[in-house]
Amino acid sequence: MESQQENQPLNSSPGTEKAETVEAPTDFWGIVKRLGPGLIIAGSIVGSGELIATTKTGAQAGIALLWLIIVGCVIKVFVQIELGRYSLTCGETTLAALNHVPGPRLGFTRDSKKPAPNWILWFWLIMSICTIGQLGGIVGGVGQALALTLPIQGDYLKAIQVPSEKEFVKYLKLEEELKNEKSTLSSLTPAERERYLRGHAKIKERIERIQEKGQVILQKIRNKEKLVDANGTSLIEPQTWDDKIWAGVIAIITSCMLFYGRYNLIENLSTILVVSFTFITIGNVISLQTSEVWTISTEEIIRGLSFGVPDASDGMTPLLTALAAFGIIGVGATELIAYPYWCLEKGYARFTGPHSEDESWARRAKGWMRVMKIDAFASMCIYTFATLAFFLMGVAVLHKEGLDPDGMRMVSTLAEAYVPVFGEYAKWLFLVGAIAVLYSTFLVANAANARIFSDGLRFFGVVDDRKPNAVQNWVKVMSLILPLLCLAVFLTGANPVRLVLIAGTMQAIMLPMLGVAAIYLRYTRIDSRLTPGRIWDLLLFLSCLGLLIAGSYGVYKQLFV
Repeated sequence: MESQQENQPLNSSPGTEKAETVEAPTDFWGIVKRLGPGLIIAGSIVGSGELIATTKTGAQAGIALLWLIIVGCVIKVFVQIELGRYSLTCGETTLAALNHVPGPRLGFTRDSKKPAPNWILWFWLIMSICTIGQLGGIVGGVGQALALTLPIQGDYLKAIQVPSEKEFVKYLKLEEELKNEKSTLSSLTPAERERYLRGHAKIKERIERIQEKGQVILQKIRNKEKLVDANGTSLIEPQTWDDKIWAGVIAIITSCMLFYGRYNLIENLSTILVVSFTFITIGNVISLQTSEVWTISTEEIIRGLSFGVPDASDGMTPLLTALAAFGIIGVGATELIAYPYWCLEKGYARFTGPHSEDESWARRAKGWMRVMKIDAFASMCIYTFATLAFFLMGVAVLHKEGLDPDGMRMVSTLAEAYVPVFGEYAKWLFLVGAIAVLYSTFLVANAANARIFSDGLRFFGVVDDRKPNAVQNWVKVMSLILPLLCLAVFLTGANPVRLVLIAGTMQAIMLPMLGVAAIYLRYTRIDSRLTPGRIWDLLLFLSCLGLLIAGSYGVYKQLFV
């Protein structure tokens, strides 16, 4: 087995170069002081998965997919801990562990004694490229929020006053439905009809607010003309600079922070950002329950837990959105891969010491495994509550008003979920919170990717890890480059929500591969003194089965339906 010292280049935090063993704490406060990797993972989760994908799922599907959201959070933690168990006891990084899984291999390495990258690593590489797109969507979200909060030219703020093309089309369709007494509206339940009418009134108000321009756009849609003015400028999606300028500022600041930063900075900053806004969101959901209009009844909650699947409507496919969200809510594939890296940097494997047959090693390993399990389950509780809060908020407000966060109006639409409780202050409260959680995700995910990419490059023959500090130096290079690559993706004009959901779909496909790897490592490479019991094994198998079903069904729906 490879020892922790062989992976030393990845441990860039101060003091990690010292070879020392430490007994795991057993008292409450001692354990609390040693927690941290899970909080970093929670910090990277809340931004893209919860705020964007989960809220969008609630907006499209209503309460029907509540069960899938809960399953998506709980089911993955067993694979997370199993990958962490291997890294803690063997001192190997996640990618090194995954490369042990048998199967086709392709490529070369600088060290002839090391095997070429296997099929899992090749798919990881593809997924990681998509993840850069996801983070491009997230830095775009931060840019949008800052452009609304601190406008520079005001062009973005002006542009989003105009509803999207999808909203204009929906408005015209509903106008026709209202004129026809035998329309599908008459067959809807009173609650569904009220939802459609409330959303219609909301769009109508926004169209009237932009006066003549709104009527011009409506007429062009009726005539099936291009939605551009006499100069060829888009009437719906004009070029804006405020959001792009702010996204650029954020990307540059992040590059500098990660280049000079250390583990503790990332851990503390992500914890503060996420916890503050999550509590605000939970409070918002509780307050919505006191309102007759926005409350979610017990009957609706029971229906959401009944494993139902909503039908596609109004051009929306809520199940596909949910399956894409499944890949990134809770711990997504990237977080499952990243978690052992943060455990290594926290020192769990170093404190355990290089693997040996000595009983003192087994005692330390069991002790630090206990700490790691508490860390993982504590973070699961945090992100599960956060996920449910964002989902229920999307159901209670956005779904009932027929709103769907998308494109350049993503952030402004999400802000509407806070209006019923916080009124005129909702905008500012949400924008500050959105900046906090989206930036937390951007910061933490880029920090993790810098480490994982640098580690991955040695398996593909780019980095010669036989040279001193080779991987460490690449971590610094990647810390500078990756945030700027994410910015470049956003500047192409791609839809931020679509970028997040594409990455989510790729992660959903990766999840069963990680499940297979976790089971393989559990039965072939874990020290017999540290193997879990039968109940844990059963839960691990059920977790992997759930990941396989979700990933396979997601691929089927994307390719064949």
